[in-house]
Amino acid sequence: MLISPSRRLRRTAFSDGVEAAGVKAYTSYNHMLLPTVFRSLTEDYRHLKDAVQLWDVACERQIEVRGPDASRLMQMLTPRDLRKMQPGMCYYVPMVDETGGMLNDPVAVKLAEDRYWISIADSDLLFWVKGLAYGFRLDVLVDEPDVSPLAIQGPKADELAARIFGQGVRDIKFFRFGRFEFQGWQMVVARSGYSRQGGFEVYVEGSDIAMPLWNALMEAGRDLDVRAGCPNAIERVEGGLLSYGNDMTRDNTPHEAGLGRFCSTQTAIGCVGRDALLRVAKEGPVKEIRAVRIEGDLPPCDRAWPLMDGQHQVGAVTSAAWSPDFETNVAIGMVRMTHWDPATDLDVVTQAGVFPAIVNETFWI
Repeated sequence: MLISPSRRLRRTAFSDGVEAAGVKAYTSYNHMLLPTVFRSLTEDYRHLKDAVQLWDVACERQIEVRGPDASRLMQMLTPRDLRKMQPGMCYYVPMVDETGGMLNDPVAVKLAEDRYWISIADSDLLFWVKGLAYGFRLDVLVDEPDVSPLAIQGPKADELAARIFGQGVRDIKFFRFGRFEFQGWQMVVARSGYSRQGGFEVYVEGSDIAMPLWNALMEAGRDLDVRAGCPNAIERVEGGLLSYGNDMTRDNTPHEAGLGRFCSTQTAIGCVGRDALLRVAKEGPVKEIRAVRIEGDLPPCDRAWPLMDGQHQVGAVTSAAWSPDFETNVAIGMVRMTHWDPATDLDVVTQAGVFPAIVNETFWI
């Protein structure tokens, strides 16, 4: 299957490097190309856990919010209380509409008291943010800057980053960022990333410096076995890292997605979905994300698979993959409260047939 190129499906500032590295497959993410496979899903998985990779995640588009009302607008977007967020911090912030349904689960980067970047997952959140700013007549500018994130992920990420940005990069705490120089450019470098292997995300301002940084990191990491990589489906599911649009959608609240710990609904005054989420918090969700183990030779999980108790559907598997390290099929499922207890036996209905499944106690991290 090929993706037909067009102006609506944009290349990234790192696409030349990705192609030179032998990318084998892409998906579409925020109307941009996101690599999904280089050597093979399993080889990429093993290398991510053993060495270090560069990920073109420029598809994590930034929404910049700046101006006197920037903090007010940010709080309107999320049920997480942002009052203690200081410049230099990154917050994972579920963002909801007026019904409490999730619109995105981005990372917010606070650059200054009146300036934020929202590093978004795959949805057109920009229009919602601009709509709120206009509808409430807020004194704020909302736009998409020329910022392309590049992730450095894997157990050797600290060593590679230090060779380019200096030893001070090692001191960045989790979900914090610092500013570091590269060839005369100041770059925001955050300790974050869409894997459980550790590393950084570099927010590259300006497309002109993107490939020089890519090439410098590749050259500096030769002896570390650095390779081009990408978010890995196996490692993601093992770690319980959710994918917006796959594991949760606008039909789900943060509580259903297992993100209630990021919701300070009582104190997040100003969030547009606060009243709806207060009711959910009081009553509790009737379904929630759970880890699921599945037996058998599964087909690719390219659709939601019904989870069944006999003839009754009690949930759906939304992501699944074979884990070489844990020697089982690992999966993420949205399961009703009547069946979400660990060790509950269920069946999953796939396009290749029915397979036995069991609710797992935790994710495989």
